[in-house]
Amino acid sequence: MNPKRRSRDEAKEMIEYYIIKNKLEPHSKLPSERAMCNKWGFNRTTLRFAIKRLVIEGKLYQIKGSGTYIKEPKLIRNLQDLKALSEIAKDKGLKLTSKVVSFDIIEGYKEVVQKLHLVLGHKIYVLTRIRYIENEPTAIEMSFLDYERFKGLDKYDFSKASLYSIIEDKYNVTIERGKEKVGISYATDHESQLLNIKKNQGVFYLSGVIYDNYDTPVEYIKSIIRPDKIGFSSILRREKG
Repeated sequence: MNPKRRSRDEAKEMIEYYIIKNKLEPHSKLPSERAMCNKWGFNRTTLRFAIKRLVIEGKLYQIKGSGTYIKEPKLIRNLQDLKALSEIAKDKGLKLTSKVVSFDIIEGYKEVVQKLHLVLGHKIYVLTRIRYIENEPTAIEMSFLDYERFKGLDKYDFSKASLYSIIEDKYNVTIERGKEKVGISYATDHESQLLNIKKNQGVFYLSGVIYDNYDTPVEYIKSIIRPDKIGFSSILRREKG
């Protein structure tokens, strides 16, 4: 390995080890760059590269003129788990809240009706919410649902109520499975304002369909997600034979 690369990796590992060893909490301040260089024998350029890597990975953040701080850990979603975002946040001891941006009824267009196995022009509910983790805007979620199947859904306050709980408890629909795709996109001006990020900043774009126990589509979902707040994982299995 290139000695320069090794030094950068070592510096990154030393910072991470320092955080773990000292049990530093989110928003704790790290020692100054000079102090860390003196402590571990790295030059300033190497240390700054390591810090930059950790900032990109969402583990640190910097305040100009103040220093380097530990960032709140990302919420990791398992793509093979159908848990709602609210359940995942609760499991991690994080506070998740929602704000309803709009709740409209539209005539279904080609993309949506194909996903929901309906016909063109069929009435569709479109619920758009901003999801906050620890009061930070984290994701924009758009849920498309069959108006005829879920008549009266718009009377519920989904800034407080769980969409899946209402679907299961009030409409006797059992959510069984889902199919999702994750890609990379760039935030529009409107999306960047809602998520409090820069325009054209890289974001995750998630789309998918949720099915009931009769394999009928229940919801078509689109999400714009901040990658510094949420990450994704999956379990890989090797086929035998």
